[in-house]
Amino acid sequence: MDQYCILGRIGEGAHGVVFKAKHVETGEIVALKKVALRRLEDGIPNQALREIKALQEIEDSPYVVQLKSVFPHGAGFVLAFEFMLSDLAEVVRHAQRPLAQAQVKSYLQMLLKGVAFCHANNIVHRDLKPANLLISASGQLKIADFGLARVFSPGGSRLYTHQVATRAVGCIMGELLNGSPLFPGENDIEQLCCVLRILGTPSPKVWPEIIELPDYNKISFKEQAPVPLEEVLPDASPQALDLLGQFLLYPPRQRIAASQALLHQYFFTAPLPAHPSELPIPQRPGGLAPKAHPGPPHVHDFHVDRPLEESLLNPELIRPFIPEG
Repeated sequence: MDQYCILGRIGEGAHGVVFKAKHVETGEIVALKKVALRRLEDGIPNQALREIKALQEIEDSPYVVQLKSVFPHGAGFVLAFEFMLSDLAEVVRHAQRPLAQAQVKSYLQMLLKGVAFCHANNIVHRDLKPANLLISASGQLKIADFGLARVFSPGGSRLYTHQVATRAVGCIMGELLNGSPLFPGENDIEQLCCVLRILGTPSPKVWPEIIELPDYNKISFKEQAPVPLEEVLPDASPQALDLLGQFLLYPPRQRIAASQALLHQYFFTAPLPAHPSELPIPQRPGGLAPKAHPGPPHVHDFHVDRPLEESLLNPELIRPFIPEG
């Protein structure tokens, strides 16, 4: 750490505190994530190892945050990243209205290029959300926080845990078009109800693999027809709605791939994607983010073996979906 001068605190993640720092000799500004080991015998946390491995695999993309170095420090170690001024969550939060079409296209195009690059290198991020999409001083969007990432085999049959919260590209696109999340649930069951309300109730007819999901038979919902996306996002263009519809499909194998989405007519019709230098970059006070204060554990987490009413902040949300009798 002697080679860096700490300039301030940026935020705090699951496994470490992030600081803004300057390299003493070169003057380069970086972000330092300090990861402390609670017990030396426990070794390096899995999430930190995954992040290091994933970033080392894909270090050559302009749409993925650059890991500059890793070095030991005290009873832990430090990851040095390129410094990014803001993130997409801040952009959406500070926007006075939904972003302009050209701006949405630009952010989405950069995101898709980053996702396509990750997938081409057999990396699945698994935690895409606006707060993990960092924005540089020049407006460049880069994917960050690979703590939940996995290296995958395209033809493999390995099973992965479903306990991963990610918004995915379609949800992020919808949020950019809408100015707020399309599925604003407060917990698992409310999130599910928000999805069902717009996309309709899934069935083996539209999603044959649904019967293979864990706990499929433990909960059921009354059949609900999907709401046309033009009613959900009345100001979106037909091309935007067409691409969004190809993202928001229940069967994963039917969703459009990032590499294919980049060729969609949405990006080639007016207005064209804005240049990164034309995008809004909200400047945090002093260039730093306030300290993150994690809230208490959510007492309304959903469990299939508990009554639904005990898992809801607002039980009325599920009334239209519960079969009568």
